[in-house]
Amino acid sequence: MSSAIHKRETLQGWIDQTDSPFVIAGPCSAESEAQVLSIAKSLKADNKVSVFRAGVWKPRTRPGSFEGIGSEALGWLNEVKKQTGLSTITEVANAAHVEEVLKNDIDMLWIGARTTVNPFYIQEIAEALRGVNIPVLVKNPLHADLGLWIGALERFDKVGISQLGAIHRGFFSNNPAPFRNEPRWDLSFELRAKAPEIPILCDPSHIAGKREWIKEVSQTAMDINFDGLMIEAHNNPDRALSDAEQQITPESLNSILEGLIIRTESLDNVESEKKLNAIRHEIDGLDSKFISLLNGRKELINKIGEIKFEDDMTIFQMQRWFEIMRNRENLAEELGVNKSLVQELFNVIHKYSVNQQIDLLKKKQR
Repeated sequence: MSSAIHKRETLQGWIDQTDSPFVIAGPCSAESEAQVLSIAKSLKADNKVSVFRAGVWKPRTRPGSFEGIGSEALGWLNEVKKQTGLSTITEVANAAHVEEVLKNDIDMLWIGARTTVNPFYIQEIAEALRGVNIPVLVKNPLHADLGLWIGALERFDKVGISQLGAIHRGFFSNNPAPFRNEPRWDLSFELRAKAPEIPILCDPSHIAGKREWIKEVSQTAMDINFDGLMIEAHNNPDRALSDAEQQITPESLNSILEGLIIRTESLDNVESEKKLNAIRHEIDGLDSKFISLLNGRKELINKIGEIKFEDDMTIFQMQRWFEIMRNRENLAEELGVNKSLVQELFNVIHKYSVNQQIDLLKKKQR
């Protein structure tokens, strides 16, 4: 089902005015006027950053952490704009923040992951922005809930915000190693499918969690055709008051951006395109066979369900399930197929097989 977001003006105008990629950069938090000006001037000198970012209000998990300077720091962002010409952006989490941002002439704002999870917060912010066409970037919610992400974008769209964009910053996971947050790139593909008119930027800093992974995450984002990057940059990262491990120096940022390989979405080489189309045709044939095999498997599952019903067997048998997974994983290993792919695939197949048998059992019991 497609999103209800209207096909209207988006951030694409901002993005098209810059060389690829569109980059937002700056410290996690604005700590002092001298700090933000020093970072902004370094970023401006490299001429690869379009928008300067800095958190003014910082939502922290536990009290006692640095929670930002507050409204005073908005004046520092204005000084950044005056002295460097860079546009500015900061995070808002409630209507009072919106009022302060608009009063201080900040160019753009973003919605953090902790705010996106709550439709009440989003609606409050959206109402505060009604009639104001400021660019709004919405980060994905903490957990992998595409509905909340799209819902937040739709709420801003409904109050007339036409310059909308999304920020993919990864998702909470109990085991995201080696990153801080699990990328779940597939969620960005789903967002594109449901809201193709919305530009998507990647936040490598929050996905990586450690500065040594930022280059890799940034390149991956470019390889899968993201529209831009938001990266945290600090003049002295180790002494940053928040998220020190994931911030990099402006010099390191420039090095990463200079080293990015920017690929094209289409092929200019006619011979390569012929080869690609031939291989895709083969894949289409294999996929067709695969779906036919799934249909054959479905018929066998129905036969299994009939026997279980007749003999009053449970639908799920743990030892059989363990045996299936062990055999499929071993075969995947022998053939050099990614074991995680096979695990995920057969988990889904098994889920639908169980549902199929439950439906059969319900029909038999009527």
